[in-house]
Amino acid sequence: MDVSYISDVWKLTLFVGFCVVIAIQLYYYLFYFRRLAQFKPPVKQSSQEYPVSVIICARDEADNIVKNLPGILVQEYKTTSEVIVVNDNSSDESKYLLDEFKKTFKHLNPIELTQEAKMIPGKKFPLSIGIKSARYEIVLLSDADCVPASEHWIYKMQHGFREGIQIVLGYGAYHKLPGLLNKLIRFETFHSATQYLSFALAGQPYMGVGRNLSYKKELFFNNKGFSSINHIPGGDDDLFINKVATATNTTIVIDKDAHTLSDPQKTWNNWQRQKFRHYTTSKYYKSSHKFLLGLYSVTQMLVYPLGIAAAILFNWWLALAVFGLRLIIQGIVWYKCMHKLNEADLWPYFILLDIWMFFYYLLYAPALLKKPAKNWN
Repeated sequence: MDVSYISDVWKLTLFVGFCVVIAIQLYYYLFYFRRLAQFKPPVKQSSQEYPVSVIICARDEADNIVKNLPGILVQEYKTTSEVIVVNDNSSDESKYLLDEFKKTFKHLNPIELTQEAKMIPGKKFPLSIGIKSARYEIVLLSDADCVPASEHWIYKMQHGFREGIQIVLGYGAYHKLPGLLNKLIRFETFHSATQYLSFALAGQPYMGVGRNLSYKKELFFNNKGFSSINHIPGGDDDLFINKVATATNTTIVIDKDAHTLSDPQKTWNNWQRQKFRHYTTSKYYKSSHKFLLGLYSVTQMLVYPLGIAAAILFNWWLALAVFGLRLIIQGIVWYKCMHKLNEADLWPYFILLDIWMFFYYLLYAPALLKKPAKNWN
């Protein structure tokens, strides 16, 4: 057989493979991510404020308690609310700080834990204690290193509840600071949120983030809490939601006033360790979710190497045209999503950030094969 013919077949196959990858990517952008880009919260016939229990777990978080807890305690909320801080075996001055805050804010309810839970790594035990101690049906979760983006956080998050809704997914953002690392951290956070919020809108919710997440106590107890995932250090947010969320019981709230803000990691090594901890839990997702997320990640990682190969070996202008189609649709969708999530300053860099994701996947893919760490903070 003519060698040149075989070579031409392989070049054509390479280009077709590139087109398939682009087609799969466009499916995600047009079927899933477009939903977030065009999202408008449903209009409620009546506005009701439910009693809310805010729950925060903290271990040796004295500095964050001083800095962030006041933003939660001074929320403008007319209806009854409480703030539960589970002080999980802290060795710093957290207890004394909480006692001082309690003197001023009567709705603060500190819970002191002085013994470790055997065979239950992570923060699922202290969080379970907080949920069991909550007075109200709606619990709103955050972390000690988070501060609400506004004094209307509680109101905006509970406003997502309506008949049949048991889970409200929020957005946990990071403070905007100078530097490349800050942009990469915020983009990765935005990119992950685009996926889990869009999938929820498509009726396929698969995770939430503990920095900004609300659900009903009834849902927690009816599913026996974290009992099925107690052996896993992480997962108190994403794995629990992966287990209990359905197409009909989950909604999202992305109002800018409903965001929480955290301090991003200051060094690459710290961020890498944080991401490795987070990704070690995704292997426990439902099979359908792992397939959909894996297909998206693999095709996104293949876009640039296949595109470059197709341009060099097959036809550069055809490859560029196919890539350009994705770039235009991606740019429009990300532009709208970034505005929705108050990350619009990242959009001018979206092409560079998209290229970065190729290296990001290469860097963090090994986390899927590692055993979860035993500590949670």
